[in-house]
Amino acid sequence: MAPKDDDKPVELMAETESKKKDSKKKKDKKKSKGGPNDEIIDDENAMSEEDRELKERLETCVSTLINLSNEASVTTPIRLKALDVIVSELRDATSSMTSVPKPLKFLRPKYDVLKEYYGSIEGEKKAEGDNELVFLRARLADVLAVLAMTLGKHDERESLQFKLKGTKDYQLLQTLGSDLAASQGDNLGSWGHEFVRSLAGEIGQEYNSRVISGSNPEDEAPFADLLGMVDVIVPFNVAHNAEAEAVDLLIEVQRLKKILELDSIDEGNYRRICMYLIKTADFMSDPDDYAEVLESAYQLFLKQNQYFDALRVALRTGNDAAIPTLLSQCDDKLMKKQMCLLLARQRVNHEVEDDDDDEAEELNELIGNEKLSEEFRKVAQDLDVMDPKTPEDIYKSHLAETGGFSRRRDAGGAVVDSARANLASTYVNAFVNAGFGVDKLMTPDNEWLYKNKDHGMMAASASLGLIQLWNVEEGLAQIDKFLYSSEEYVKAGAALAVGILSSGVRNDADPTLALLDEHINGDSHIMKCAACTGLGIAYAGSAREDVMELLLPIVEQESSGPETMLEVCLAGLALGMIFVGKCDDTAGGTIVQRLMEASDEELDHSHTKFLCLGLGLLFLGRMEKAEAMIEALRTIEHKISKFAAISLETCAYAGSGNVLKIQEMLHQCSEHLEEDAEHQMAAVIGISLITMGEEVGAEMAIRSFEHLLHYCELPVKRAVPLALGVLNISNPDFSVIDQLSRMSHDPDAEISQNAILAMGLTSAGTNNSRVAGVLRQLSEF
Repeated sequence: MAPKDDDKPVELMAETESKKKDSKKKKDKKKSKGGPNDEIIDDENAMSEEDRELKERLETCVSTLINLSNEASVTTPIRLKALDVIVSELRDATSSMTSVPKPLKFLRPKYDVLKEYYGSIEGEKKAEGDNELVFLRARLADVLAVLAMTLGKHDERESLQFKLKGTKDYQLLQTLGSDLAASQGDNLGSWGHEFVRSLAGEIGQEYNSRVISGSNPEDEAPFADLLGMVDVIVPFNVAHNAEAEAVDLLIEVQRLKKILELDSIDEGNYRRICMYLIKTADFMSDPDDYAEVLESAYQLFLKQNQYFDALRVALRTGNDAAIPTLLSQCDDKLMKKQMCLLLARQRVNHEVEDDDDDEAEELNELIGNEKLSEEFRKVAQDLDVMDPKTPEDIYKSHLAETGGFSRRRDAGGAVVDSARANLASTYVNAFVNAGFGVDKLMTPDNEWLYKNKDHGMMAASASLGLIQLWNVEEGLAQIDKFLYSSEEYVKAGAALAVGILSSGVRNDADPTLALLDEHINGDSHIMKCAACTGLGIAYAGSAREDVMELLLPIVEQESSGPETMLEVCLAGLALGMIFVGKCDDTAGGTIVQRLMEASDEELDHSHTKFLCLGLGLLFLGRMEKAEAMIEALRTIEHKISKFAAISLETCAYAGSGNVLKIQEMLHQCSEHLEEDAEHQMAAVIGISLITMGEEVGAEMAIRSFEHLLHYCELPVKRAVPLALGVLNISNPDFSVIDQLSRMSHDPDAEISQNAILAMGLTSAGTNNSRVAGVLRQLSEF
């Protein structure tokens, strides 16, 4: 049964609805009465007494300034006083802008009126001695510039236009020798950071629009008014911890060199400016801009006597000529040593020539990495990791679900040695004991060597070079006996070991060159190949002319055949490693000439890719300097031409993050090819090389690889795991490892093998247990 008061709730609801409608109508009426500016301060009752007083005071000042009734008593000095009140209120409010300042809010409705008044006095000719009128005009222009910051039309850049007009009037007062012009000095920064920031943005836009209109950026005259303001804004920003904004503005108006003239750069802020400049360089698409940004950072470091940081920038720009100057200018002995260690790490073959022979010898020892092995072993002893490890310590096959291959072999009677398993153990043993000088397979006796066949024997003897890495004297004593072995493969492995052993180490006796010289010119094919590769590894980055003279005749060999082509290609690759990033014309010209003269049969060999890579390494990180070589490669009438051009372009822009080049590489991958698609595979790895070292670019590259896996043909898919590995070297990111783990089970053998190799690259040196588990499972798969 329904309650008696059943109709009351309905009545109440109807009453509430009608009240809502009435209040809405009242609001609409209020809105319709006022203009859009009146909405801000609609309700007088909502304002405090203080705010109402401020609003009335400002309105009175505006009406006095404009003087619509043309009262004779309102003279220019009175108008100036009224304007001063407005200026002081605005300045006090905008100095720290955490919210919209009240004076700015109250003056918004008066913006158009003030603009109209300014227009009326702007055209007035200055009467004799009437400096006050010019000063009034200049001050009003300042006020309008501040109001235009929030009210002006964005495209018209009103704030900047008013500021420029005001600046002209201040300059006019200065030429007339008026005392009133003295207040110009503080008329920019006193309006607060937000105003300066807004003005800087508009200066950049105005500069670009003038350049588009036809003004010459190198000519100062068309931009004199803008550059005058830049000269005020930049020191203000630097003095107020806004260094990044100062640099941005100077880059925008193409006047970055002005930063070197600033007195406000000191030991407190130079590092922030230089770090920002170095990071900004990555986003410079124009080579001249890129060079200018890094040169500015170099000069700033030099001014502050930061020679180590200056050296880092010099090496990045390939400015090797600056090295002796920096070392001679540096008086701090510890910093000098640090600089020499940096040169050693970057494999720069520099000889220090100093008046003090003892100091020069010590510095040359550091650059030559002569004590690298000794220091490495000291650290290993301190960390208590000197004990040699066996491959089984790494495999941990007892953890595998099915017991691992070692236990599976033990279960069935006699142990059968597998050449492939032994080869794998050779590599594992070499990598895990690299540089420690001791292991449990190769150093105790020669038994392990003869458990391998052909290339396995070569790998085993070469692994000694990795185990004795950097320790030239002790290592050569162990390797020397293998150089006189009756087995060609053992001798070749020993030659390779000599190169690996002395990689990056400079020795006065230069034993590597002495030992490998005879084999380079010998008759044995396998020894030639090993000697070329050994020289490339030993002298990588050294740019040694005498080594080049040994290798050039091999690259220039004309006799055809797969064996000769392999020698040519490995010698070309060695040249690339020795002159990496040096853009050497002799080496580059020889390699390109050999590619042009090679027959189709020679270019069809898979080894030819080594020759292309050698050429790419010559221009590593040198960007536009490779353009001439790329054009030369495109003239080759063979499918290798595309591969060579993309390899060279990839190396030239490696680590640059150049978006345009990434788009070109993606465009190469868009073509659907089943055969002759090696250039597409190079393009995929190229994307990784270009984006590596730049977080945002790397993330975008990973997304692009997902698209390539979904939509591209098999050759492109095969390169994706390797590209992921290159992009995340020693960085076992969970999502990347997960993706590689899925690809390692792919039905296509090449994709799965590349994924396994990529997992090794991503987790290199990290001892990542997850990757170890995945690889252990795959060994049982």
